[in-house]
Amino acid sequence: MHTLIERIHADHTSTKRLGRWSTASHYEIKARSAAVVLDLRSPELPEELEIRIDLHRAMVKLLVPEGATVDHWDVAWPARGRVKDLQGASAEASGPRIRLIGTAHDSEVRVHRGGIAILSAICSREFLDDARRAHRTGSPVTVVDPARV
Repeated sequence: MHTLIERIHADHTSTKRLGRWSTASHYEIKARSAAVVLDLRSPELPEELEIRIDLHRAMVKLLVPEGATVDHWDVAWPARGRVKDLQGASAEASGPRIRLIGTAHDSEVRVHRGGIAILSAICSREFLDDARRAHRTGSPVTVVDPARV
């Protein structure tokens, strides 16, 4: 069986993938002095996600649903860096399991859930473009909550 892998390369830039943009179970992020935002709240995504990271002075923000578990045990931190997950996984862990693998050198991974994830999505140019498209076509806005469609 062929596995779909989404590859994201960011070098001195900001890259955002918001709304219903992928159904892959494997992601590869290579970022150097960059910011990457991934929206992983879509109901089409599988329950097990693997994200391979190669970060150097970069920030990755993951927008995840409530109840998602983020496992970062297999991330090597050769210099400063950490995973910032203020809310943490809930006790019932009803959402997907996201496994981070790779290296993060002077970098950080931020995990936003629930309302904070919605605010992160709303404060973007992609939301404005999606809202204009939705107004023109009469379809719903998908960037705010991809599961709401």
